Amino acid sequence: MNTRFATAMLLAGSIGLAACAKKAPEELPPPPAETTAPVTDTTPTTTGPQVGSQMHFENAVNGQNVIYFDTDRYNIDSADAAALQTQAQYLGQYPQVNITVEGHADERGTREYNLALGERRANSAKNYLVSLGIAANRIRTVSYGKERPVALGSNEEAWAQNRRAVSVVVN
Repeated sequence: MNTRFATAMLLAGSIGLAACAKKAPEELPPPPAETTAPVTDTTPTTTGPQVGSQMHFENAVNGQNVIYFDTDRYNIDSADAAALQTQAQYLGQYPQVNITVEGHADERGTREYNLALGERRANSAKNYLVSLGIAANRIRTVSYGKERPVALGSNEEAWAQNRRAVSVVVN
């Protein structure tokens, strides 16, 4: 008896599902009519990098956001002074922009010595910017010593690139 009941239920379920199946339409609907949406201009009204961004800063100072030092030195020479004057002009024009001056050293010397030298280099750049009228509270300093070289190698060319102070915009 149970087998007959189960078979009857299975047959009734199959018939019920077959009745729910969709049949293909005899004719396909027409394709949607083409509509022309109004053209809106999505290009921004300003071009170039956003004011106050690192890219805007670097473009405005013509890539002079890095100054270089001689071996074991942290004094500002005439080339460094010109670069820092350009940075000061930018910072004077955009008083909402703050920077961090990163001090770096080459791989020679101890870690402690290079951290101290990087700090002196960053502070030297900061002090020069302050002497040009930039508020000291807009300029932070940090020393990375020899920990973040831009040029790998143990030669004078690589060392010269790594003895630097880099001005970086902070938000």
